[in-house]
Amino acid sequence: MKMEGINLFIVDDNKSMVTVLKLHLQNMFGLGINISTFCDGESCLEKVDKHTEIVILDYLLEGKNGIEILRSIKKINPKTEVIMLSGNNDILLVIESFTSGAIEYVVKGPSSWRKITSLVEQIVTEPTRKLIKEFRLS
Repeated sequence: MKMEGINLFIVDDNKSMVTVLKLHLQNMFGLGINISTFCDGESCLEKVDKHTEIVILDYLLEGKNGIEILRSIKKINPKTEVIMLSGNNDILLVIESFTSGAIEYVVKGPSSWRKITSLVEQIVTEPTRKLIKEFRLS
């Protein structure tokens, strides 16, 4: 059964960062977003299904790396929007993330919360923007 609101997963082995990001997103979006957190990619993959709309995914994880997890997520649900979040700004990793299906690659830093918030907001409001455009509403 699908819960109300957007289903968002945060996958990162840095527990304090995950806690802060979760609280930040809950403060920004309130009850309109259901956030689940995971410390590794394998436990995330056990929960990904057709109702998983957004995954914020770190690259460096125990076991499989973020690219491997990203590819598995896209096999389970190609419609899931995956935002890579990493401290690594290697251009080859960025390119591999995009070619594997990520919609964005955010480097951890002072402006990363603002960038993630903006991306989540775009994903959440996209259906409304499509309806407005299709029905020519103002």
